[in-house]
Amino acid sequence: MDTRQIHDTLNRMYKEEGARIVFWNDPDKEFQTILPALNLNGVNIIQLNELGALEVKIRVEREDPIGRYLLYSPSEEPDYENDWLLDVRLYSRNFRADRASILLNELGLKNLHLRQHLADRRKFFDNKERLQKLKSLVEPNDIASDLDRKMIATVVKAEQPEWFNIVRTLYHAYTDNGDEIDLQTEPATWEQIEKFELDQPFWEMAKTTFGYSEETPTLKNLLLRLFVTDYMHHLKATPPSALLHLILPTQGRSNAVVCLGQWRDSSSKGSSYDRLSEEVAALIHVEDYLLGLEITDLLDVMTFLVVERGIASRLRERVHQTADMINPDEVRSIATRRQAGHWASLMVNGSLVVPRKALHAVYDALVAAADSFALRNQHRDGFAFPNATALYRAYEGELFRFDQLYRHFCEAADHAEAQGWNILKPLRELIEDCYTNWYVPTLALAWGQFLAPQGTAQLLSTWQLDQIPNQQEFFNRQVRPRLEEAENRKVYVIISDAFRYEAAQELTQELNGTYRFEATLASQLGVLPSYTALGMASLLPYNTLAFKPNGDVLVDGKSTSSTELRGEVLESVEGMACKASELVAMKKEQGRELVSGKRVVYIYHDTVDAIGDKAATEEKTFDAVRTAIDELTSLVAYVINSLNGNHVVITADHGFLFTESSPGEPEKSKLDQMPNGTVRAKKRYVIGHNLPDHESVWHGKTAVTAGAEGGMEFWIPKAANRFHFTGGARFVHGGAMLQEIVVPVITVKHKKDKSTREDTKVKSVTVHVLGASHKVTTNRHRFELIQAEPVSERVKPITLKVAIYEGDHAVTNVETVTFDSTSDKMDDRKKWIHVVLQDHQYHKNTAYRLVLRDADTGIEQQSVPVTIDRVFADDF
Repeated sequence: MDTRQIHDTLNRMYKEEGARIVFWNDPDKEFQTILPALNLNGVNIIQLNELGALEVKIRVEREDPIGRYLLYSPSEEPDYENDWLLDVRLYSRNFRADRASILLNELGLKNLHLRQHLADRRKFFDNKERLQKLKSLVEPNDIASDLDRKMIATVVKAEQPEWFNIVRTLYHAYTDNGDEIDLQTEPATWEQIEKFELDQPFWEMAKTTFGYSEETPTLKNLLLRLFVTDYMHHLKATPPSALLHLILPTQGRSNAVVCLGQWRDSSSKGSSYDRLSEEVAALIHVEDYLLGLEITDLLDVMTFLVVERGIASRLRERVHQTADMINPDEVRSIATRRQAGHWASLMVNGSLVVPRKALHAVYDALVAAADSFALRNQHRDGFAFPNATALYRAYEGELFRFDQLYRHFCEAADHAEAQGWNILKPLRELIEDCYTNWYVPTLALAWGQFLAPQGTAQLLSTWQLDQIPNQQEFFNRQVRPRLEEAENRKVYVIISDAFRYEAAQELTQELNGTYRFEATLASQLGVLPSYTALGMASLLPYNTLAFKPNGDVLVDGKSTSSTELRGEVLESVEGMACKASELVAMKKEQGRELVSGKRVVYIYHDTVDAIGDKAATEEKTFDAVRTAIDELTSLVAYVINSLNGNHVVITADHGFLFTESSPGEPEKSKLDQMPNGTVRAKKRYVIGHNLPDHESVWHGKTAVTAGAEGGMEFWIPKAANRFHFTGGARFVHGGAMLQEIVVPVITVKHKKDKSTREDTKVKSVTVHVLGASHKVTTNRHRFELIQAEPVSERVKPITLKVAIYEGDHAVTNVETVTFDSTSDKMDDRKKWIHVVLQDHQYHKNTAYRLVLRDADTGIEQQSVPVTIDRVFADDF
């Protein structure tokens, strides 16, 4: 080191770091001659070999207590017992002119004995960037092992110099080369660790933390043992003997579990966990050891993707084999647990090669299937109701769920299969059989007895149900009363083509989950035949509804076959009509200008029918329903927020029937040709004049079922049958099945007043940790959590990440748990979570916290104090 470097370093210590007294021990006397050449402005230089210690002490502490001094000694620093200036030295700074001493000072380390350690790591300090990075990590009281750990953290570019962070960052480097992972070849960062002679300290830390010790340690071997240890810890069965040699020693197991748990939870390194776990699973043949294990044995295991596959398959088998006595709550509990876990969660930022969406969909499908079978089991004896109104109300209140759950299952199964997951196929066949061959025909039989001319109700002769409005009364019942309240009243009517009741129920829930929106679902008895032209016309204001001889529908003598023509009809009530797609494409000002001066705005939405009613796209019907729900939610928000709408009514022209399987011969009418007098013929209806009776059809008059003039009659195939002469597609409507004629009416109000809008606030369920005092005495501890209220339309489920923290650092694994219970019973809303403590020194008086964080937002939901007082450190 030259004079300039010494001069600059000493000046920095005095001027920038505020040192008043600096000791400089130079046992080799190599710098004694340059003392006179130092130009340290305002600093007094004293050579301790020329002045007595007492005299120096009096001068620097009594005679000149604020002066700055450089106390130079051409000898080694004395032992504490022989150092007459020890008290001065302890509050002063030390300087050495050799490189290690300069580094010691530059890093701000207090322990002078680290000088040799720094000298031994000289290769590391050849790079200024590494030095600066290390400098930002070092603490004054660090010891040699701390420095080595932080040097390793610098080399691997870990986010924090914490050991688990270093480990996952080092292993993450295996995935830097794209798709290829070679565990036989260490990553480039390991070569740097060896170059700087940090490999031995690394293995010492691995031994201290994980209990890992081998004659020839390797990263691959450590990785295998970490994964196997985590797997064995969570496995609730006898460990396979072939893997016992890979389990880490007792004292390191808790750290292995915490390390891998935090790795899975890492937003930046989770992708490498996914890929490396797959490599390890293949190397140790985990799949071979899953044979004979039950779901309960594997439920808490998150180590390997193959375990997730195993649980999903086993749960499918359980649903399939116990369909007749299914426990849907048990299935839901397992599915929810796994969906919140690493492999099936939609919140995990992991590798794209892991089919998380598919796995999540698989569990959604299994829950829908379990609920479907449970509902079937409740109605195993059929749908026996005393009259048509009772059956209609039963469909409106509960039976619609058969259709909804079937849609949910098919939707989820389609998503899973689209990503290559076909494990639901056997269950799909059972669901299809339950829905197509049991529910639909059983419901049709029950409903058909009220349609039959010889039946007690003869509904086709009246088409009236007690206190259930008819569709042709829509305007007078739903719109006109609102307009008559005041001159400034305005009504928005959204009509979604083929949007059936079960989907409307789901939309209502969505809307009631929106702040300041209040939605109410009702229904109306749809017109027959239940097809678009007649259904759309019946929703308009009119005095007369009539058929032309060719089958065209007229309202007060006007055609209603297009949006523009319906708009002309609406002019009589200061109204207008527009297409939803065109309206939402407008900016706020354009939309307001469009509806300005109008009291009635009819908005026509066509997503379900546009896709379902085409042979080329009908297989996407359920996807279209999902899209429609989302679009209608956004459309209502647009009307209320951008157009200042306060009153919105959502309805449909008709519903539909749909099955994933194509209809077979039993679903086709025996008729193979249209009757004389036919005007128009479709899959589910025929309209015409003077139609004859036939045993295979329901024969009625539109004057009765729609209040339409013109003498038009109709044929509808019985039950869910299709007319053979028109094909037999999977998506149909026009008939009298409840799915087709229970037409939804959703009334949405905008709650503006502070007193009423408070009731519409949406929140997540509140979760509390049960117990007043929490003391952790072992490496494993469990906490009981309770969901304070049931999930409802305005109280949403929440997924939490739970761990014990010391400051901002987790000292346990991070457990993810979802609270989504709809039960009113408090016991049903309780859950246990288990955490594993990292094995290090804990103090009874340190403030530890059990923290519950929203997995989606990261916002802390609750924090409770925890005392950690372990009786045994190795109770794992």
